[in-house]
Amino acid sequence: MITGMQMALIKLQEEAKNRENLIEEKSKSEMLEKLSTKLSRYLSPQVYQSIFSGEQDVTLTSKRKKLTIFFSDIIGFTDITDTMESEDLSNLLNDYLNEMTLIALKYGATVDKYIGDSIMLFFGDPYSKGVKDDAIACVNMALDMNERMSFLHKKWKNSGFTKPFDVRIGIHTGYCTVGNFGSKDRLEYTIIGSSVNLASRIESSAKPQEILISNETQLLVSDSFECKKSKEIMLKGFKRPVSLYVVEKKIKEIEKELLDIKKNGFELSYNINELSLDDKSILKEELSSLIKNL
Repeated sequence: MITGMQMALIKLQEEAKNRENLIEEKSKSEMLEKLSTKLSRYLSPQVYQSIFSGEQDVTLTSKRKKLTIFFSDIIGFTDITDTMESEDLSNLLNDYLNEMTLIALKYGATVDKYIGDSIMLFFGDPYSKGVKDDAIACVNMALDMNERMSFLHKKWKNSGFTKPFDVRIGIHTGYCTVGNFGSKDRLEYTIIGSSVNLASRIESSAKPQEILISNETQLLVSDSFECKKSKEIMLKGFKRPVSLYVVEKKIKEIEKELLDIKKNGFELSYNINELSLDDKSILKEELSSLIKNL
């Protein structure tokens, strides 16, 4: 027969065991959370989210999809490695990659991989805003990256690095095969196909600080950016010439350079993009004279 004291002891033992189980479960949960956080750094946030939310399965699967692909690299990086100490080079490279990645994530890019000094990104999977908006987001991102590089150049020079990195960018929109590739034990989420190769070739053809895009991308972004036709070139691995365009600025920035004022007794209208240097000098003199007479 179990006494009241024995019942109390049994109850205390059960409560102690339950507390131990809760502590153990909490410890496991915290450990899994920390591990998950660590693993997330090896995946693009979009890919990580789609896997852990169950939207994407971790199997050998792929699909065809129209994407906008971005490549960038540091010009003359091999020569730079011969002239810098490895510690300084690592610090500069990591600083550069970190700054560019923050901008990429801000615009919703999927970070495919870092290949030494090169960055490979794409827009359109696992999440897409539509082919046109994806292309616009990619070009906006590239312009922001170039602007950030100007800041980094000053920062690095102030730190004693006399030869800051010069970057070039290539962008193309086209169909790719996107998905998980590899083996059952080791998968990589990436894109493959001729469009990927073309984006890489375009980037190799760009000049320092230049954003070079394909005709396919230019058609999608022409109402948002001023793009100047660069040239038609034969790229390695492609049978036909490829038309390329240089992205110069956003359309909104151009509109700010248009002026049209109409008042009683006064009218002024000009387009600064169409003025030559001589025309600008004449305009300055006329405006100065006008201001003095007011």
